[in-house]
Amino acid sequence: MGCISFLKIMMFVFNGIIFVGGIAVLGIGIWVKVDGASFVNILGAASPQLMQLINVGYLCIAIGSFLLLMGFLGCCGAVKENRCMLMLFFSIILLIFIAEVAGAVVVLAFSAMSQIFLEHLSRWAMKTLREDYGKQSDITTIWNTTMKELKCCGFNNYTDFSNSHFLQMNNNTYPLPCCSSTNTNPCRENSTDPNIKGCYLEFQVFLNKNGKIVGGVALGICALEFAAMVVSLILFCKIGSKA
Repeated sequence: MGCISFLKIMMFVFNGIIFVGGIAVLGIGIWVKVDGASFVNILGAASPQLMQLINVGYLCIAIGSFLLLMGFLGCCGAVKENRCMLMLFFSIILLIFIAEVAGAVVVLAFSAMSQIFLEHLSRWAMKTLREDYGKQSDITTIWNTTMKELKCCGFNNYTDFSNSHFLQMNNNTYPLPCCSSTNTNPCRENSTDPNIKGCYLEFQVFLNKNGKIVGGVALGICALEFAAMVVSLILFCKIGSKA
């Protein structure tokens, strides 16, 4: 009985954290969509690099709602010993776990898929850089943040902006990240820095440097999900045996 009580407490604490996190994420998402102006002002004053978060309000609402549901099912299922809630919680976690494993298997087993993905990504990147950059604020913000944080220019290099809407509207000047920090405005083709690589190459370097961290975080998440499934299934069976 002591073991079951401990498992119930662990389920309540773990899912309580998820529930509170869901409330926070949902609140941010609603705030962004309802009062975006004040959110922009606060982000701009705190860190201009976070300005792209204004474009993910609906994503925050969706994630927050999902976390609220998961936290509610886990907490109430454990405290009230509700087998239906525990089984629903277990089923959702199992589906997520299977999807993650299937995604990992696809990535590892079908290396040809990465080339296909890269081709689609390249076409999307070239299209947005030449047609949408400087015209659509969300696309422009995403690219500006990417180029600034990774210290890169374009997808392959600065030539990705050739014949682009941005060059036509800005007197053939390139985005500032395409020029070294020693150059002043305007950033023209003859002042672009050849040492500044494309964002795809810089992203590969970033993944090579941080791949172990990403893999460790992914394994940690999978371990937590597996533990949550085991605990919820044990509680489900024990509650059934008492009935």
